[in-house]
Amino acid sequence: MTAVPGELPAAADPASTGQAAEDLRTLFGQSIAVFAALAGPKHLVEAANPAFFAAIGEQRARTGVPLVEVMPELAAQGFIALLDEVYRTGEPYTGRDVRVVLGTEPHAREAYFDFTYEPRRDADGRVVGIGVIGVETTQVKQAQRLMAEHHALLEQIARQAPLTEVLDGMARSIENLAPQEILVSVLLADPDGRHLRHGAAPSLPDFYNQAIDGIATGEGVGSCGTAAHRRESVIVTDIAADPFWADFRDLAGRAGLAACWSTPILARDGSLLGTFAMYHRTPRVPQDTDLALARIFAGTAALAIERHHIEQAKLAAEARAKAAHDELAKAVRAERGLRAEAEQRAAAAAELNAQMRAAAAAQAASPHPETCQLGGPQECTAPAEIKIADSWGDSAWGCPRHVEEAILNVRAVFIASEELGGLAAYLNR
Repeated sequence: MTAVPGELPAAADPASTGQAAEDLRTLFGQSIAVFAALAGPKHLVEAANPAFFAAIGEQRARTGVPLVEVMPELAAQGFIALLDEVYRTGEPYTGRDVRVVLGTEPHAREAYFDFTYEPRRDADGRVVGIGVIGVETTQVKQAQRLMAEHHALLEQIARQAPLTEVLDGMARSIENLAPQEILVSVLLADPDGRHLRHGAAPSLPDFYNQAIDGIATGEGVGSCGTAAHRRESVIVTDIAADPFWADFRDLAGRAGLAACWSTPILARDGSLLGTFAMYHRTPRVPQDTDLALARIFAGTAALAIERHHIEQAKLAAEARAKAAHDELAKAVRAERGLRAEAEQRAAAAAELNAQMRAAAAAQAASPHPETCQLGGPQECTAPAEIKIADSWGDSAWGCPRHVEEAILNVRAVFIASEELGGLAAYLNR
């Protein structure tokens, strides 16, 4: 805001002062600009519009006293010294987006203003006071910070930062953005929507987070359980007196919590994703700006949680696909192994068959029984064609089928040569 120069009557003239005050009330009474007329080196508050007193606190609306008595906090922040300099030099001062702490603890609030200190002069040009005119830019400043924080969260979501990191960062951002102390909690719904699990609550005590981890969703189950059940915001302004908190009142008292406003976090299809809650140390009714802030960040949380669910589903699908691929590869390897083994068996069988044919041809002229001696109790009647022996010196004649079975199943059995009737015959030759 630029300075609005102009002469005001000298503070020493009571009639003029009264008229000036009336003029100020007429001109600025309904204005969103804050305006005050200060007189003399003590900066007595001659007049101020309602916006000025609304900004500093209606309970401090006084005139005819030094500004430092109305707003003692200004001295330590350098504003009274700045007024002194403007009064002494006659040079106006303009500040842009200046931070000021209004009030004292525990009711102090941070605010931002564009303002001008304009010297007031009498007919002779002497400085007799200072006109203060400004516009509070706190909401604009907060909106800028909100947009910056919101943009940062969206960037985190876009780069697929871990959900816990996004939710924790969101909670801390809101706690820093709020003009009054709040404690943020995000609870995540189970897949069936029947219970809520801890998501983020950086400023709540651990014992409290552990106690509410896994609470059921349902009517009357605190603010969050009820909000999740109803799919709508639940505002509890005084935990100590609200029936929804009957089962959690002592727990909340130990954690120093007096109010809780909970907003459900819903997916685009309306399904429950979780809850977003703002706690307060004292009983408190939300302003429209509080509810708007909750809706904005509940929507942001929904985006992050849905993105997380999609990513988890993708990872699960990839894991299933990998498991199926690995299982298929294992089956292929097994099939190849079986095929190779079958081929080896076939080759061995062919080689054995060739050996048996050769042995049968070589042993055909040797004396041998007419029928197979290897049939066992069943007595094979097939012609005996091949002589086999074992390492212990025993030998027998058999048909090709029984000879093959004996060679394959009994490690020590082999086809006897034409000269050998077995190991015993070989040793005794």
